[in-house]
This record gives sequence, structure tokens and C-alpha cells, in this order.
Amino acid sequence: MASKGWQHPYVNIFKHVRIEDWKKSSKEGDVSTYTDKKLKCSVFRIRGSVPANSYILIPKHSHQSLGLTGQYFYLLFRPTPGKYFVVTLDVAAEEGQVVRISFSNMFKEFKSTPTSLQFPFLCGAAKDSVYESTAKSARHGLVGPAPTSVRWTCLTLDLQYTLHFYLNRCYSYLKSVKLCANMAVKNMFTSDLLLDPGVSFSEAKLMGLACSQGTGPIPRDMAFPVPKGNSWHDLYDCIRFPSEGTKLPFDSIQKGNPRQDARHVSNHRSPIREESRCVSLSKPVQDRVSLIQQITTPKSLPRNQPPVVTSIPELGVVSMHQSGDWLCHNDDQHQQESTRSISHRLTPRPPCDADDDGIHVFVHPEEGLGKHGEESEEELVCTPVAHLVRSSSSKDTKEQKLLPDPILRLSRIIGFGGATTKCVLWTKSGDAVVYPCHAIIVSMKISSNQQRFFIGHTDKVSALAFNGNTTVLASAQTGNHSVVRVWNYNKGNCLAMFRIHAHSLSSLSFSYSGGILCGVGKDSHSKTMVVVWNTLNVSKGGEVTILAKAHTDVDVHTMKVAFFDDTRLVSCGRDNIRLWRVRNGTLRSCPVNLGDYHSLDFTDVAFEEGNSSYQHLDDRTLYASSRSGHIFEIDYSRVVIRNVRRLSPAQQQHAERREKWTFNTGPGIAINSISVSSSFCATGSEDGFLRLWPLDFSAVFLEAEHEGPVSLVSVSSDSLQVLAATSTGNLGFLDVSSRGYNTLMRSHTDTVLGFSVDGIRRHLTTASSDGTVRIWNMDSLHQLYDFVSEDSPCSVAFHPSEQVFSCGFSSGIVRVFDISSAKLLAEHKQHRGEVVGLAFSPDGDFMYSAGSQGSLALYNSSEEEHSVIRVVCNMIAQGTERAPDALTVSSDSLCLAFVGPSEYIVTIADARSLDELLHVDVSILDVESPRLDSALKVCFSPASTEHLLVATSENKILWVSTKTGRLLREVSKVHKHQCSSLAVSEDSRFLLTAGHNAVKVWDYNMQLGINSQMFIGHSQPIRQVSFTPDQLGVVSVGDAIFLWDFLANPANPVGSLTDSCSRLRVSYSSAAKSALPEAEVHGVQLSNGMPRQTAPLPTSPPPRLDVSTMDQVEQGALGSLSLCDDTPTITTVPVPATGPASSSNPRPATSFLKVTELVNASPQNTSHLDTEFKGKTPVRPDCYRHFFPRFKTSILDQAAVTPQPGEEGIKLKAVIGYNGNGRGNMVWSPDQGLFAYSCGCVVVVEYLHTGSQRHLQGHSEEISCLAVTNDAQTVASAAGGSNGSRSLICIWDVQTGACRKTISYHRGAVQSLAFSRDDRFFLSVGDFTDPEVALWSSKTFQMLSSVSLSGPIHDAAFSPSAASQLACVGSQGVYFCLMHSHGLDVDLKVQRVRAPAEVGDVELTALCHHMDSFLFTATNRGHVCVWDIETQRCLMTWEADEGEIGVLLCRGNRLLTGSNTRWLRLWEVEAVQGVKPQGKVSSVGDSGTMVVLEQEIMLDGTTVSAAFDNTMDMGIVGTTAGTLWYINWSDSSSIRLVSGHKSKVNDVVFSPDESHLTTCSEDGSVRVWSAPSNELVVQFQVLNQSCSCVCWSPASSKESACVAAGYSDGTLRIFRLSSSEMEMKLHPHHVSVTAVQYSADGHVILSAGKNGLVAISSPVNGATIRVIRDHKGASITTIQCVNEQCKNFGLEGNEMWLAASADRRVSVWAADWLKEKCDLLDWLTFPAPAYFEDDTPPPTLAAFCPSDPGLVVYTGYGVEKELSFYSLAKKQIIKKIALPHWATCFSLSSKSQLIAVGSKERVLKLIKSTSGRFQDFLQHSDSLQTCHFSPSGTLLFTVAYNEILLWEVRGL
Repeated sequence: MASKGWQHPYVNIFKHVRIEDWKKSSKEGDVSTYTDKKLKCSVFRIRGSVPANSYILIPKHSHQSLGLTGQYFYLLFRPTPGKYFVVTLDVAAEEGQVVRISFSNMFKEFKSTPTSLQFPFLCGAAKDSVYESTAKSARHGLVGPAPTSVRWTCLTLDLQYTLHFYLNRCYSYLKSVKLCANMAVKNMFTSDLLLDPGVSFSEAKLMGLACSQGTGPIPRDMAFPVPKGNSWHDLYDCIRFPSEGTKLPFDSIQKGNPRQDARHVSNHRSPIREESRCVSLSKPVQDRVSLIQQITTPKSLPRNQPPVVTSIPELGVVSMHQSGDWLCHNDDQHQQESTRSISHRLTPRPPCDADDDGIHVFVHPEEGLGKHGEESEEELVCTPVAHLVRSSSSKDTKEQKLLPDPILRLSRIIGFGGATTKCVLWTKSGDAVVYPCHAIIVSMKISSNQQRFFIGHTDKVSALAFNGNTTVLASAQTGNHSVVRVWNYNKGNCLAMFRIHAHSLSSLSFSYSGGILCGVGKDSHSKTMVVVWNTLNVSKGGEVTILAKAHTDVDVHTMKVAFFDDTRLVSCGRDNIRLWRVRNGTLRSCPVNLGDYHSLDFTDVAFEEGNSSYQHLDDRTLYASSRSGHIFEIDYSRVVIRNVRRLSPAQQQHAERREKWTFNTGPGIAINSISVSSSFCATGSEDGFLRLWPLDFSAVFLEAEHEGPVSLVSVSSDSLQVLAATSTGNLGFLDVSSRGYNTLMRSHTDTVLGFSVDGIRRHLTTASSDGTVRIWNMDSLHQLYDFVSEDSPCSVAFHPSEQVFSCGFSSGIVRVFDISSAKLLAEHKQHRGEVVGLAFSPDGDFMYSAGSQGSLALYNSSEEEHSVIRVVCNMIAQGTERAPDALTVSSDSLCLAFVGPSEYIVTIADARSLDELLHVDVSILDVESPRLDSALKVCFSPASTEHLLVATSENKILWVSTKTGRLLREVSKVHKHQCSSLAVSEDSRFLLTAGHNAVKVWDYNMQLGINSQMFIGHSQPIRQVSFTPDQLGVVSVGDAIFLWDFLANPANPVGSLTDSCSRLRVSYSSAAKSALPEAEVHGVQLSNGMPRQTAPLPTSPPPRLDVSTMDQVEQGALGSLSLCDDTPTITTVPVPATGPASSSNPRPATSFLKVTELVNASPQNTSHLDTEFKGKTPVRPDCYRHFFPRFKTSILDQAAVTPQPGEEGIKLKAVIGYNGNGRGNMVWSPDQGLFAYSCGCVVVVEYLHTGSQRHLQGHSEEISCLAVTNDAQTVASAAGGSNGSRSLICIWDVQTGACRKTISYHRGAVQSLAFSRDDRFFLSVGDFTDPEVALWSSKTFQMLSSVSLSGPIHDAAFSPSAASQLACVGSQGVYFCLMHSHGLDVDLKVQRVRAPAEVGDVELTALCHHMDSFLFTATNRGHVCVWDIETQRCLMTWEADEGEIGVLLCRGNRLLTGSNTRWLRLWEVEAVQGVKPQGKVSSVGDSGTMVVLEQEIMLDGTTVSAAFDNTMDMGIVGTTAGTLWYINWSDSSSIRLVSGHKSKVNDVVFSPDESHLTTCSEDGSVRVWSAPSNELVVQFQVLNQSCSCVCWSPASSKESACVAAGYSDGTLRIFRLSSSEMEMKLHPHHVSVTAVQYSADGHVILSAGKNGLVAISSPVNGATIRVIRDHKGASITTIQCVNEQCKNFGLEGNEMWLAASADRRVSVWAADWLKEKCDLLDWLTFPAPAYFEDDTPPPTLAAFCPSDPGLVVYTGYGVEKELSFYSLAKKQIIKKIALPHWATCFSLSSKSQLIAVGSKERVLKLIKSTSGRFQDFLQHSDSLQTCHFSPSGTLLFTVAYNEILLWEVRGL
């Protein structure tokens, strides 16, 4: 069923069904209404001679259900005297069966069947009547017609007990009610509360009856009226069933005797919590004392009756004393019926203990928080361990609960404001201030910052008011139903609560005596409503009554009661100041004549402080402030303005000093608040200043500047202190005598998103939606630091030991800050979306961040730079809902867990490498659930438990084994809303969860009867909750920062461990015991099992457990540390921890990893492996010059069979594009005319004079770099290995195109290749994962030598003159290498030299030799360094670019630089030869050397490759945009030689005449190419959009040829080829266009959106002719149109078209667009099983067969991988062709009956549809996404990402 939270605490059934409308209920026979004189309200009367013929039935129809789950059914009725009545209830049991419960005074005896129960009803009689005395003496009930003195009765039926006791069934809900004649009925309601109609609200409050005791009064709208001085039981009857009545017949519904009834009530209520208080009782209350004492006196509970604890309709009285009465909601939860004892009184909510001092707060449902009581967890234990099942016959069963109760105590709140920052009050003594913090009212002592709380509001507090002596406090909450509460300030308890029936209550004011309270809000018509209440007797328990009420159109901003007269009030607002008076129950007002100032916006009013009320009225002066800066002095008695002054900006007289503020004319500064004392006036203004003025306002004599506008000022009663609050959440006061300013509280101004605690220094860092990151002292609550950024912070994490924290931002940036130096240590941009997770490993060695787009990054936090070790994409489930704690690290720092790669998968990864260790699919754990369960949050338990906790979307928490992934335990119904955060205590005894506004503490092992306690107080959803590192507190954040004391006693010693403790915990506890001295801390014994009264605070920073492998001498040198649960001993010399915290019996570090290669590694071996791994941890260099292969999810199918040479059905004809992601992947030899480059995994050799291509095919992965010999006879290419193998280097013979040799050596990608000048040697360099330089023989390609370098290498080159010299550059500097030959052996001698200090901390990115003795190197900051090769010294530097230089090329005295700023520059460097070595590196300017910039040109992207002739006059340059440029410096020209798409190509289509083809890309470009030459003709670019599909207009003249393209913004654009312009823009969709096609005749354009809608548009005027919605909800993948007469299929039309959607549906349509006809011809649906893979399902594809349009070919996700041929004529599939892989694209040829099929496995399969013969082609380096045959069938285009291959079709 749906959530039942709305049913708490009760459901008014008549109101629920709106019975007066009779739409959801029905009446039959004589049913009428009348006003009952006794009840003084309208009631229903049901009359009829036959009861069954007159009735009220709820609900109206039998197939409907009320669905009310309340345990108790209450009926307020009066049987008609002398008549019979019948009541029938249909009740549903959990087994699904409906049971009919009937009771009537017609029934003589009890009857029972499996589906019905009949109870006799014994009508009661009036007290002392003859009927009553007769019944007493005869011990026999009044069976039969009701007596004449029958009274109004409150009948209570325990439905749960009734079903269980009589039918042994479990009650589920109340389905329907039928009330039959003859009776009068007031109402019915259901509740989980056992309510006493004889107790009024005031009595319940006085006697302390709270919801946690399971009882309370009947709701007011259900109560029977009791005249003053009378007793309820003297006037009415209360009947409960099961009853304790003794009259016959038994098993009847009858009135019990009062004593037994009272005892029965006490059995359902837990003992009262507090000692009796001395209170003055009124007469009605005294009459009830004896009964109430019976109800509330503690009694021993019958062992066969678990007591009831439910909730109460009214909010309980909350006393917020410092002694520890705190906000606690005992979540009285129960397990499934199969695991609990079922007793005679089956009740689901056992009570709290009587001896705890916690106040359990329950809330009225209309106030928003009353829905907690219905939650109940269900536990499912999945381990094979025997589970204790309690026997129902056990006599001594007593349900245990979580102790202590309460286990949390609210200690401090960091926050101010919420709904308003304009309500802060002084106490009369001036020692404390009272202010709102969202839904909680805080009283803070200004000397100690000690707080106490007033808790009860369920929405943000919007107004506060004190009476004159500050003993009574009034507060109001915002919202549609504003509630006002009146509190006893000193005791902290609520005296009264009442509704104002208004919204936006904005102002409250008490009279000085406290007898009058006025409030201002808005009524239902948004008119201003002013209400005045009489609160004179509220402190004595009296009622609050309304004295007067007024509705007005006048704006009222502030209203105050005059301190000298309770009946006089004053208000101000926009355009008015008014004086009010209450007289004779009416509220009247008169305006102050403002004259020329009538249009001002007034903000505040204040009276001049006089000599109490004896001062004459004539002397009263009223002050008012305005937003225009005016301050008015008003004569109160004459209602006229005495004086007007204006606060204006002062003119500056001197630069250093500001002129004093004065009042004058000019532009004013808005005054928000004014407060007047006997000697001065204080103002708070919009410019952030608090100013103190003399009463003549001559000049300001004291001022204090704030960070934001001052929203409130208030002078204390002694005029010594002035309080100021700002709209930015700051609160402080100015000490007038000392002129010192004290800040009391700072606050975030928006939601707190996440936090982290520094346990050593007790600092707390928080990130907020207000754009700030703040650091707080957890003891003083002071804000220590404030980091402000234009970027929005999302998550924060403290380093476990250092004073360092990291912060993730919404832009994807992660910044690391050093707090002590206020310095930014590192900044990384590794994520595209918001940072949703940030964590340090507990040992402090690593940091992790997760992005909302799925990326996961690993950083080395042992270095100050926090360098990036690894970044993995598509690892984390996408989305921001798991922020801010999407990552969790195990306490041993070995494992990292997160939700991903999909929301259904939880992954455990190696925390040091991010290698995945375990996947757990949470969606398949509950096979009976109709919805897929997804994971929301994950949290490791301490490593010793080997548990991972997972919170799911179905409100469950799963315990998963971190070793096997097995489900160990499951708890459901954890929160009413989804769990937003969870944490486990270090001793694995407690679990902390947050859901919506509530925090819960759980018994970790879930072995108690009541496993949790709930705590409320937040007014907004909680974002994060966690234990503090010292385990003494809990922090929760959302609307504000709540700091709780955690009151659980420490872990028990071994001797007192219960049976429920696991073996792991025993070993942990024994270890802990060895460290525990037998001592007391702060007077609290640690192991006595009792709750701590106060959480002990450490006197110095809490020590950390020191587990180290150092010897004793080293430990002694550092000092000693000890650890226990309660820190009984604290060393005087705290030192940083030297090792990770661990248990005393640590497991080998590899035990978790035994599913991997490290199965039996010993601890020693493991530490060695760890050291080795960390030493070789690859750090990704921060420069673009380094090659990083494009991320791919596809894996090459090794089983694919390629055809024999000469037998291929298709032959690669051309490659369109250049891989701009490569580095140095283009070579050109101008003398020999060789030009080669790479695209994907193909090396293209192009002949520039003819444009023809030859293709070198042998790689299967993306080619990173190329090299060519000086004679241009040999080309080398390098690419990554497939399936994790080593990289492959191919050596090609240029003349024949054959592969001479393959080399596989480097573990990572190959960064650079080079041939020596004499072509004897060949050099290969590994990437940053394996920075190794390998030297090979160019003849045999045998390795001669290799050397591993210390850091990443970016570029390498042989010396052009010295055969034995070569050089490399990288992250660590420049490496000068010298080759020494010894016969056939060659040694490499390497000398590393760091980059000169003058250029800073840089990466050396590129190099080239100049002449014989110089070497040029470039940096990632744009410098060029000149080195002397012989001395290996840097001679000079100059800044050649603003960005990173990635390409250097030198020919003679000309140097070429290419950078990521897109500039290509040519330098004259002849002067370098004259540079002489000096003592320091000189710059160009210092040395006097002139390096001349000859020419420069800006290209379309970052330069990645370049080749020029010997004079540097002309050359070819490659860019990241996928373009190869011909550059001619002599005439400053540039020509595109090769042009390709940089980003993913979405579609490629031939023109009908095959003279052109068009492509479209993710970057928003549409390109048209000429078909024979494959040259780019025109490009249409749309910025900030993705072009997803493209099509040509039907065959016609070249002048009319058009291209239509669909874009991600839902638009279509039509481009005309002849004019190279956009002809029309259409907007037929609101979502991305996924398919577009011209109709076969070209009259319309068909386009489809991602939402499944197909639009038919006119290409003439752009109008949308028709929208087809048949596929709505599923994205359209294909649209195709063909010419075909449709008569053969029974419909009119001259063409057919089809649409295929992602839900595996294909629609076929017959159309005649000229006749505006378009009819559905066929609808195909293809079944498929559920898809459980991590990625998206294969696409749904369909096409007409070119040779026979009556056949539709289909493929998509289904039961089998296949192509299906569907006959439209026969309406069935006539042929299938099996496929080895799911198809990602396919195309049908118009000739030879060929089908081309692409797959994710990078295989292009060519199939003969008639015979099934096929061939595989593996020329793509990624999964194929589209393929198209040309219209004639002679050519085929295939696309993988941005690789476009053109094939010539030969046929099979």
C-alpha cells in the first residue's frame, strides 16, 4: 500500500470522504441531519423499522476501499431508545481475506465463521438509572432495544486484537463501514492511539500524558462537550472492546466497570516519565485526578501483554533544561510477525522505559512532522546462522530496546535565521539572547555561548516576542497554517498552542504585562489580518482567547503593543503608519498624516522609553524608520509628525578618514530597524552599519560595520549593549561602554550540503548552497575561516591528520586548501559535472573524488600537490542525488565503495588503484518487488566486520559481505522517506541513518525488540549525518548544523558481553579492554552499562591509536599514545599518528583481495607489494602533449574471421578524416613525396598530386604516433594493444604496403617514435604509465637497450649531426642520452637535468636540435629554452607563447612552435649561436639576443604534429580539430589538405545522385563532401548544439538539392547546397531530434524526437502539418520512406514509411501526401527479456528491403541476436539470420542482396541475405555507430566515433 503517514495520528472518516457531498459515500432510507442539543453540533440520524433498509455506507462502491490502517476504530454514536441498530465493518487481513465484523443490540450471542464475526452490543444506561441498577444486580446486560436513558457513547474497537484473537489473522486495514438504523452518529475515526475521551487537552498537558506513552485525549473535533464543573463520565459512556465488562453474554461489546477500565488503560500506556509537579488544578481537573493517577502510575506490565506506544495528536510539552531533556522521537519499531512474540494483546509499539529522562516529541500531522510514528522496520536475515524466534507461549518475554533512551541529546546548533533574521530578543537581565534557527528557538548565554532549545514548531519560526519581564515567550511559524506557541521561558515548556488560520505570520508583539499578544499575517485572500489574543492566564493554565480580529488592505510590516497601555498598538508598513486600539472586542485604527511622505516604505517603529506607564500620554514620542533613510518623530497623542530626518551617504573629506554620519537631504540609505533607549537611538541600515545616535540625532557617536545589511537592532534593557543581526546570518552585540563588538553566531544563508570533521583539532568544515565553505570550532561554535568562490561548493573532506581539507565544486573542480597557511595547495579539473563525492583514505595517503557524469579520480595526498594518479570514466552512477558522500573508504584504507557504473550496481574497488574487485547488483535481491531497487548510499562498517551497508531506493538497508558480495542482512522501512546518509560507529555497535528531517540511531546487529530511536528537529531534509571521530558526538546538517551528544555507554568488557556479540567484536573488545585502566572519567564509570549524563569532553585534542611497525627506540623518540572508548587517560604530549588506526588483531591486508591474484600473500609480502605499487603509481602529467587514448567501452572481438586476401567482398577505398587525438601521427617527406597520417587504427598513405590513398592495416587500437625513415622507405606506427596486451609497433614497407615487422614491448601506450639520422637506430618511448625508452636496430628491429626514467616522457629525438646522441624531455626535465656501442651491444648513458628555475615548475613538452650543439626545448607554460648539448646547461629562455607548446621544429635558423593557443609561430633564431655561457640563465631581453618572430598564423585547434621542408618554407601541420593544414610561409597561405570531424559523427548519407555525401556531428556541424575526391565542399556550423541526424532531398536538379538536419534543441534546419546557405529553420520538437527523412516525393519532411513524437512538416513554409503520437514515450531510432503503391496491402497511398522506436516497436504507414492521407498499415512489436547489462540496450533498427519494399528487416534487443524479415503481405516473419553480436547499425544494399551490420565489438559484418554467407572486417578502432550503402549499392560508408571509412563494394 501507499505510505500511511497521512493517517497519523488519526483520520476523521466523515471529513476524509466529505460525507456531505455523498460522492464517496452513500445513504439509503431515512437518513437526515439535526442539531443535537447536548453535543451542540449537527449529527446524522438514521431511522427505519428494518435496520438493513436505512444506512450510511462508506465508501460508496464495493470495489473501493478506505484503506485506513489505524489499529483502533472509534465510533461516536447514540443508539435510538427502544430501537435496534447494526454496525458492519469490513476489515482486510494481511493474507488478503476480508473479514466482516458486525455488532448490534439485535444479536443475542457471539458467532464466528472464518470470514465473519458477530458481537452482541450491550447498551449502557444513564448513571443511577433503574436500568443501570437492574443490570448491576442481575449481572446481565441490556440485550435488546436500547433503554430510554441511553447516552452518547464513544466506542473503541481494537481491530488488530479482534482479528488475531478470534480468527488468528493479522490486521491490515479497514475497508468499509456500514451504519444501519437506528442511531444518531456524530463521527467516526481511526488511529493507532488508544485515546481516553474523558481526558481533555489541558488535563493531558498538566498530567504529562505524552505520545510516547501511547495515550492522550480525543481530538478536539471529535470530543463531546463537557460543561464547566461536570465530569465527562457523568454525561457519556466510554466502551472499549476488548472490554473488562462482567455482564452476560461474554464476548460481547459492553461497558466495563471504571476501575477495571482504568486498569486496562494503564496496561496500554507506559509509565509517566517525570515526578508529579505542584500545579493548581481547576475543579474539573480535580474530579479526574484519581482516574488519571490510575492511568499514569507506573505498574508492572502483565507478561503476556506487550504495552502499546503510539503517537499523540497534539505536540507534547518539551522542557529544554540543560539537565538533558532533549529532542528525541522514540521510533518504536517492530519486526515481522514471524520473528516476534504474539501475545494475548497483540500491539505493535512497545514503550520506552520509565526511568529515562528523554522527551519524546510527536507531532500533529497538519504540522508536518506527525508522520514518523507509522514507520516500522522489517528485518530479513540472510545468513545461515540460526535465528532466535520467540515463542508465543513464552510467559516471560520482554522486548529489549536500544539503550540508553534517549541515545542522542541535542547539544549545540550552528545557525541563525531561516524564515527571518529580524527576530532576536534580549532577556531582561541582558545575559542571554533568544533567536530562531529554522524550526527551533535557541536561547544563548552571551558569556559562555551555552544554548538551550525550545522545540515544537514543525516549520520555520517567523516571529518571536517577549513580555516585559521576559518570562513568557511567544513564537510563530510560517507556512499555510501558522501556529503560535506560548512558552514559559525559564522552564522551557509550552504553555499554549493555537492556530491563527492565516499564512505568512510575520510579526508578534507582547504587551509589557504579557496579557495581550498581537500577531500580523495574511488571510486566505492574501489580505492583511491582525489578531489580538488574551494571554493573561496562560501562565496559570488558562485558555488563550481572541480579543479582536481585523482584516485590512493596509500593508503592515511591523506591529507593536504600546508598553504603557495594553489596548494600544502601533504599526507601520508600505505607505502608512497607524495607531490601533482594542475596544469592546473590535480593533480600530487611525493613520498618521504623513503629508508629503505618504509614499514611503516604513520598516520599523519604536517608542521612546519613558518612566513606565505613569508618564503622561502627551509626552509619548513614537519613532519610525523607512527604506528611504527617513526617521520620523511622531507625537503619539496628537498623531502628527514632529520631525523628519534622513540618513544619507557622507562625503569623504580625506582619503584616510570618513566624515561622521549626519542627517541631510540627498539619496537615503535604507534603515531596516530602529531601537530607542532612554539616552540614545540605534539604527540598522542596508549599508551594513549599526549606528548609535543621541536622541537629537545631531551626529553618530558609535558605529559598527557588518558584512551584510543589518536587519535588526535591539538595545538591552540596561542600555549597555546593542544587538545586531544581519540578513547574511550574522548575530552579535556592541558593548556601548567598552565599544567592543562580540559576534555570537555566524550562519550559512542557504542549505548546508555537506560537512567533514577534523577530529584532532575539533574543527568542522561545511559546504553550502550559499557558495561558501566555512570552518567552525565545534566547541565555541565560532567561525574560523570562510572560503568564498564564484563556483558552488558541493562536498568537503578533511585530511585525517593534517590541517588540510579538499572541496569539490559544481563545475567539477576539486581544490585542496591548507588551513594553517590559508593557501591553495592544488586544483584539479578531472570531472565534467558536479563533484558528488570526496574522501581521503583513513591513512591519509590517497584522496578520491567522484563526478556526477560518472568519473572517478584517485589522487596522491601524500604529496602537497595531490597529483592525479588515475581517472576512470563511467565508473560512478550518474546524477547528483548521491552527493555529498557518494564515496566511502574502508577503515583499513584498502577498499573504496560507491554506486556505479549504474544505479543498480554497487562496486567495491581497490583503494590504491581503482581496480574493480566486486560488483553487487541490488536490483535483483528482491525478486518479488514490482520495481527495480537502486542503491542510494554506501558505507563501510569497520574493517573487522567485513560489511558494506547499502541504502536503497525502496527504503531498505542491506548488509553485504565485502569479500563475497553476499547479502547478509536486510532491514526494510528504514525511514518514511529515502535514506539520505548513513554511518557506523567505530565499535560496530551502532548505525546512524538520516531520512528526510529525521535522524535515527540503530542497534547495528538488529537483535533488539526495538532497534532504533528517532530524533527530529531539522525543518528541511538532512543532507549528511555522521559520528564525530571521537565517537562522542553526532553531526547532522541540512537547514543548519546540529551537534548532538552521543550518550551510548562504551563497549562492554569481555566478561559482560551479551550472547549477541559476534566473535569479531569479542576480539575487538578484549583488545580495547587491555587499554582501559580501571578509572573513572568525569565521575562516570565506563563499564557500568548506564547512560552517561553528559558526554565527557577531552581536555586536549583526542589522541589517535598508534599502530606502527617502528621499533621501540623510534616510538620512544616520538612519544606515546593510548586509546580507549572514553579517553580516560590523555597524554600531555599529543603527537601525529604514525600509522593507520586498526584493531589489535589486524587481518592480513590481502584477505579482502583473495578473489584476485593476491590470494595467499603474507603480510610481509603484501607490504612489499604496496610499497612497490606506490613507488610505481602512474601520475598523469599535466600537459596536452602527452598522448591519452580516447576512452572506449568497446572491446575487439578476437573470434572474428577476416577474409583471405583477394576474396574480400568490400575493399577500403578511402578514409575521411585525421585523428587529432594522436601526437606526432603525421609524417611528410617532401623530397620523396611521402605523406602519411593516421585515422583510428589505419595508417593512410596519401598521394598529394592525385588525392588517392593507400591504407596500412594491422592495428586494432587507436594509433598514437608515426615515424618515417630519412629515405622515406619505412614508416613505423604505434598503437595500444587489444584486451590489455602490450602496445603494438608496426614497421611498414612504403613501396609494397606490407608490414615488415611487429614489435610489442611497452606496457602502456607509445608516446613517441623516432629514427636516427642515418636510419640505423629506432627509438620508442612509453607513456606515463611505463616511462621507458627503448632503442632498436632498424635492420633487425631487435632491442639493443632500454632504460626506465623517473617520470613521464613527452618527446624524444636523435641528434641530426652526432649519430650517438639523442635527447628526451618530460616531467622531470631534459634527458641527454649517449649511446655506447660494444660490438652488437649498445648501452644508453642518461644524464637528467632539471628545467631552469627561471621558468618555474614546468613540464618540458617538446624538443628539437639546432645545428650541432644546441637543443631547443618547450614547456607547458609557453617558454622555449636553449641548451648547450656539450655542457648540458640552459643558456637562455624566452616566452614564445601564452599556452603550452607541444610542437617544436627547427630547420636551419628558423624555429617553428605550435601550442594549445592555436597559434603557429615561425621564429628567426640565428642570434642564438652567439649566446655565451653565463653564471645564470639569461632571458632574451637580458642577454641582448634578438629572437625574431617572423610570422604567425592561427589554426582551428591545438597543434599536435608538424613536418616541414629543409628551408621551413612549406609544410604540413595537424591539429586536434582533425585537420591537416598545408602551410606556405613564403606567401602566408594555409590550405586544408585533410579535414575530419573532431567529435562523434552521428550520421553519414549519400546524395541521390551519389555526387555528394553529407555528415553530421556532435559538435553541431554539417559537412558536405564531393564524392569522387572526398574533399570538403561546405560546412554548416550551429554553435552549442549537437546535430543528430541528416538527410538529402529526393533526386532533382543540383540547384535544388537540399540537406535537412535535426538538432538537439528540437529544430530542423534546411540548407541549400547551391547557395551554401540555410534556407529554413523549423522547430517541430521540444526535445532532441533523433531521425529525419524527406518523403519519397519530397513533399514533406518527417522528423522524430527523443520523446517518440513524429512530426510531419512542410519544407515549403515550415509548418507542422501533423504530429503522430503512436510511439510517444520511446525514442525513435529510424525513419525511412520508400516509393511503393499500397494497394497490395489494402490501403490507398503511393509511398510507405516506417518508424522504429527504442521499445522495440515498428510502425509502417501508407501515405499520399498530396491528398493529405497517412494511415497505419502495420504495427510490429518484438518481445524481449529484461536487460541487465550496465550499458544501454542495443538500438531498435528497421528498414525496407530495397528489392522488395513489402519486406521489413528488423533487428534489436530480443530473445536472440538476429535479423528478422517481416512480410507486410503475409503479416509474419518469413526469414531470420542469426548474428553473433547485437547490431548497432545495419544497411541494405540495393543490389547483390547484401547487408552490412556493425556491432559494438568493432566488427563490420557483410552478409549475403540469400545464402547467409558473411565476411568480417576489423578496420575500426571503436564500436560502429552507423553504416550506409550508397543508392546504387556500389559504395558503403561505415562510421566509428569520428572515423569515416568508404568502402568499394565488390560483392560476395
